[in-house]
Amino acid sequence: MKENYEITEKVLKGRKIGGLVLFLYILLTCAATAGIICCAINGSDDAPSPMWLFILCIVFLCVGWIPLCGLKVLKPNEALVLTLFGKYVGTLKGDGFFFVNPFCTAFNPAAGTHLGQSGDVSQKGNLLAAAAAASTGASANTTMEMVTRKISLKVMTLSNSKQKVNDVLGNPVEIAVAVMWKVEDTAKAVFNVDNFKEYLSLQCDTAVRNVVKVYPYDVTDNIDTTGDGEADDGSLRGSTEIVARRIKEEIQSKVSDAGLQIVDARITYLAYAPEIAAAMLQRQQAAAIVDARKLIVDGAVGMVEMALDRLSEKKTVELDEERKAAMVSNLLVVLCGNKEAQPIVNSGSLY
Repeated sequence: MKENYEITEKVLKGRKIGGLVLFLYILLTCAATAGIICCAINGSDDAPSPMWLFILCIVFLCVGWIPLCGLKVLKPNEALVLTLFGKYVGTLKGDGFFFVNPFCTAFNPAAGTHLGQSGDVSQKGNLLAAAAAASTGASANTTMEMVTRKISLKVMTLSNSKQKVNDVLGNPVEIAVAVMWKVEDTAKAVFNVDNFKEYLSLQCDTAVRNVVKVYPYDVTDNIDTTGDGEADDGSLRGSTEIVARRIKEEIQSKVSDAGLQIVDARITYLAYAPEIAAAMLQRQQAAAIVDARKLIVDGAVGMVEMALDRLSEKKTVELDEERKAAMVSNLLVVLCGNKEAQPIVNSGSLY
């Protein structure tokens, strides 16, 4: 049975000698050039000149540039995953001027993936880098590798497009989530998954669907959102922080094997889908009107009770049950009506 081979990150130490290697190359190049000139001068003066020195200088000038392919420059919070003939060698981390085996190649399968998120290198930047390399005489492929094959260790923000998801009641809801993330293990990120950026984007969409379908949009009776078997008042609109935290935990459980860390998650957009938005707005308006009417009626009843009690207490007028009912009806009409009442003045007897 074939055993699973899990690659763990190995940080290369003691490789910040790029400046020394570059200085030695310049020094040896000058020496080789001087050796060729001396051999040529001695040969023209019919003086004996060592042929081996001339050949050695020519060979160095032809192949001496190969170690320059092992020079790597990294800025803060950048990493470079290196492989040698398909085998993982290690990861360069930290800022500095490094020197590695010139036959090592940088590996990053997500280098050309652009998700419209922070930290992605634009195509325009790649073209400018290649143009700069061509103008200076450097290798365009090497410069492109230095730009695109690096893995950013900064905290980046992934903001996927809005999704249409059904809540626990089946109502279509549009939601968008911004996820702050960073690469924690470079070896897992490039070797455990095919493309860690696309993998993260897919897991974000899946986690949002899995969490949103548990909650109603608004607070609803007899809905269990925590899974404890008891109804609660959780909702997408009222429990934004709790929903975002559950989305973060859901994503983290899926991307841990890819060497990614989810720093935070926030809901950036939440609304009913357009096909039911108008109906839900009318529903909310009707609920608001009912609540307002209920408050008005409660206040009116209290005021009528207070008026009758004060009339009885002060003995201002004696009213029988029929007159009390008429008075209550008139007061409720005046207090609960949408328009101002038109008073009618009775100039005759009360009875």
